[in-house]
Amino acid sequence: MIVRLGLWCGTVAVVAFTACGRGDRVTTKGPYATEVAQAVPMIEKATGLKFKRQPVLESRTRQQVHDFLEQRFKDDVSDSVITGEEILYRRLGLIPDTLDLRAFELRLLTEQVVGFYDPRTKVLYVVDGAPSDQVGFVVSHELVHALQDQYMNLDSIQDVRGNNDRTLAAQAVIEGQAVLVPIQAMLGPGADLPAGWDRVRDMVRQNKDKMPVFSSAPMVLQETLIFPYLSGLEFMHNFAAQRAGQEPYTAMPTSTTQILHDSAYFGSHPEQPLGITFAAPARGSVLYTDNLGEFETRLFLFQHLQDQTEAVRGAAGWRGDRYEVIRTPHGDGIAWLSLWNGAVESAQFGSDMEQVIARRFASPAAHEGALGKSYTVKGRTITLWGGEVDGHAAVLYTDLPDGESASIVKLSEATIAPEPR
Repeated sequence: MIVRLGLWCGTVAVVAFTACGRGDRVTTKGPYATEVAQAVPMIEKATGLKFKRQPVLESRTRQQVHDFLEQRFKDDVSDSVITGEEILYRRLGLIPDTLDLRAFELRLLTEQVVGFYDPRTKVLYVVDGAPSDQVGFVVSHELVHALQDQYMNLDSIQDVRGNNDRTLAAQAVIEGQAVLVPIQAMLGPGADLPAGWDRVRDMVRQNKDKMPVFSSAPMVLQETLIFPYLSGLEFMHNFAAQRAGQEPYTAMPTSTTQILHDSAYFGSHPEQPLGITFAAPARGSVLYTDNLGEFETRLFLFQHLQDQTEAVRGAAGWRGDRYEVIRTPHGDGIAWLSLWNGAVESAQFGSDMEQVIARRFASPAAHEGALGKSYTVKGRTITLWGGEVDGHAAVLYTDLPDGESASIVKLSEATIAPEPR
């Protein structure tokens, strides 16, 4: 998911809360000085951390914010990243073939932004004339980001390349804490959320109707944008309960698996994902490479199976994955290798992938071979293989133009090692 530029707060992030409590007065000047003065002591009390320097807040017109974000997006998101993800998502059936991903991501990024914190300038920006019922929460939310940035380098976390899953997990901590802290400040650290988690989820999803671009986005874009706020909120709520008085910055989760499953992070033996390094393909060149992680794997299964229980079950047991977008002499294709906790889990995922292929392509005939099951679909060859790679249960899925086969992926030369903490 591309839209991770800056740390912004729009309608989808507000979730109908307003930080309206009052703490000790803090001397500050400039726009929204009252909101900042009220929020700073509450944030410090809720996090147990002190601001090392006075946060800087500036107001901008909506057009200025739009232009700033547009330029930052152009500067930070390269054509190779956009092109690579666009090809992947199209080949996986997650976005329409006609969608211009760069143009849509930019529209999505700049829709109804109320405020955002920029780690490079160290400034919190709020849109002039922001709705009065949202300003309190937005200022508190973005001030939490400003505080986080004084204890860890937010810019470097967002600039991680080639590990989408780790970035999304880190964002869940960053955004989850920035949603939780204003709620704690308003209700008290030990208070539960009003009406429970289901109501919070409902409020976020209801608010999305106020954002027409977001509402029209493909599911994968919607859900990966919501994930850091909702799943991150739950993770940080659990963190506050299980590790009271601690902060998560020195032991950040390394995968969405650790966000989705308590035991994967809080258990006695936290699960570290496995990293995959491919050898160069036998033909062609690698245009782009990254990973999906358990959460986006779950989204992929749900997109095509429309069965939440099956999608959760099929993605469970994920240990690592990597995909490559390969430019071959016959056209572009993808190779996606996933690793699993064991043969049972890999077999479950492989079975689900067979169902996905059947539903997407009207039950095409399968051809058994040394490289697994192959399907000829719309001038392309899709191959599904299951077995072991470097001693780990694995499933390989390729979607290549006619004239190419899965043999271009040198599985025997792939190396696997635990991701660094």
